[in-house]
Amino acid sequence: MDRRQLLDRAARSGDERILLAHVLDKYEQCAQRNIPAATGFLSPAEQRSAQELLHAAAIHSGFAFCGGYERAERKMLLFLPDWQEQADESAYMAALRCTYRKEDALTHRDFLGSLMAQGVTRDTLGDILVSDGSCDLLVTRELAPYLLQNVTSAGRVRLSIGEIDLSALNVPPLSVKEIRDTVSTLRLDAVTASGFSMSRGRAQELIASGRVQLNHRETLKADAPVAQGDVISARGLGKFDVAEVGGLSRKGRTAILLRRYL
Repeated sequence: MDRRQLLDRAARSGDERILLAHVLDKYEQCAQRNIPAATGFLSPAEQRSAQELLHAAAIHSGFAFCGGYERAERKMLLFLPDWQEQADESAYMAALRCTYRKEDALTHRDFLGSLMAQGVTRDTLGDILVSDGSCDLLVTRELAPYLLQNVTSAGRVRLSIGEIDLSALNVPPLSVKEIRDTVSTLRLDAVTASGFSMSRGRAQELIASGRVQLNHRETLKADAPVAQGDVISARGLGKFDVAEVGGLSRKGRTAILLRRYL
């Protein structure tokens, strides 16, 4: 399958085609020159698209998704030459720590908005880890010097900024709520209703409006099947994963264990 056929098969939109063409460029750069190559930071949906492309191209090794820490959401796709066994994240990304007074409560949105206002593009930013009085930014290695020179505030709050080792990242603890429930069917609308504590009708409305993603893909079908290990998210509501699917109750309902991220 040539490059055009591969993109025709894998891309679902013009924007996705551009992204996947960039992924192929990086793969070919690594393969032809035998040097490491990396994309920018990819969202979970973009990572899935890239994985599907690599699978379609029968590329099953020689790459890694890296985001600076184990639970990173946004990750780079690193392609490794045959002489490199393990990805060196620090060659492509940097960790910057912004500090400020704890009384100045800042949010993820405050930092993202401030960086976007400076013309920073989303693919140059990884996760934004906000704690009391500090925020750690994962950024591309190329962007780091600019931010170190130019980031002085988030909104009206003054910041001090410096580079830290990736191993020193302050990762907020994961907050998860377990939900044990039974559903009449393992359809997307029924499981979404359980995970977000809403009626099935409301879940169907969200799905039809394009606000629900199943495994990081927008899904418009309320009857899409759901299985153990799937991740369901809804814009403005968060996400949860299907941790366990159990057996049937006496009334014919299926037991499920969901983990909702708070």
